[in-house]
Amino acid sequence: MKAARWVDVGRVVCEEAPVPSLSDGEVLVRTAYASICGSDLHSVFFQAPPRPSAAGHPGHESVAEVTESRCPGFEPGDRVLTVPHAAAGRCLAEFQALPGSACVRLPAGGRLDHLLMAQQLGTVVYALRRHPLDLIGKDAAVIGQGSAGAFFTFLLKRAGAARVLVSDKSPARLAYSRQLGADLALDAGAGDFRSAVLEATGGRGADLVVEAVGSRETFPLSVQLAATGATVVWFGLPEGAGRYPLEFGEFFRRRLTAYSAFGAQGEPGLESFRYALRMIADGAIDVAPLLSHMLPIDDVEQAFHIAHERTGNALKVSIKF
Repeated sequence: MKAARWVDVGRVVCEEAPVPSLSDGEVLVRTAYASICGSDLHSVFFQAPPRPSAAGHPGHESVAEVTESRCPGFEPGDRVLTVPHAAAGRCLAEFQALPGSACVRLPAGGRLDHLLMAQQLGTVVYALRRHPLDLIGKDAAVIGQGSAGAFFTFLLKRAGAARVLVSDKSPARLAYSRQLGADLALDAGAGDFRSAVLEATGGRGADLVVEAVGSRETFPLSVQLAATGATVVWFGLPEGAGRYPLEFGEFFRRRLTAYSAFGAQGEPGLESFRYALRMIADGAIDVAPLLSHMLPIDDVEQAFHIAHERTGNALKVSIKF
């Protein structure tokens, strides 16, 4: 089978690899589409690969068809969204062996490449369900408008936020955010997001701030944008293993509450992913604009560089098999 292999910092190649064997409780699936996640980019471009590097890793977002099952509840021919833990992800391969507990059966209807977006959407649903908030009439700010940040924009507006204020350096991402309901979409490379948020909120700041980038550059901004008593969600995966700066004095004086969001794949019943699939299948959210680049597995290294460098207004870069 063809599979991606992470071989060095910034290098992912396509190689031939053996089809994995099955254990009890697992299913073998043939991958149809897979997507490159921001967490994959953080791994590949900021770290050295594990030794040995597994075929198909990194990669944890895919839609696939079951070809063999040793797990009750799944039969050959079932179409599934795969949601393995990132560390165990092998989605960038033609075949994957994974626990049935890491698969969600796809609903009837809906394009496979669209339903693929439910993996990222499900993680955002999960993040907001961890600490439910009353957002009606409140102001929210989202740093970063990659697929996760854009989904936060959509869900916060859907939950009744009066204004959702967002920033990113990509014009294409900002255009999609406006489509999803962003009231202010600022080019972070050309403007000061903190000033824009304070101006929009009369100097108060946002009631909810989401940091959806994970970089040391943007992390301190999450506190600077927050109103007194606000909630801060740290969603972006940290880059590398170093320390992150935090203005704790401001955090303390403003009586802020903050939480990180990680591990949607361990949610009992995977309900957040199921809900995300229903939203996409029912047309509640239009994910078509996200699918900016679709490359064959043979071009996986090019795909990673497009996603990392945002070449050609890249939004979500996916792989087809």
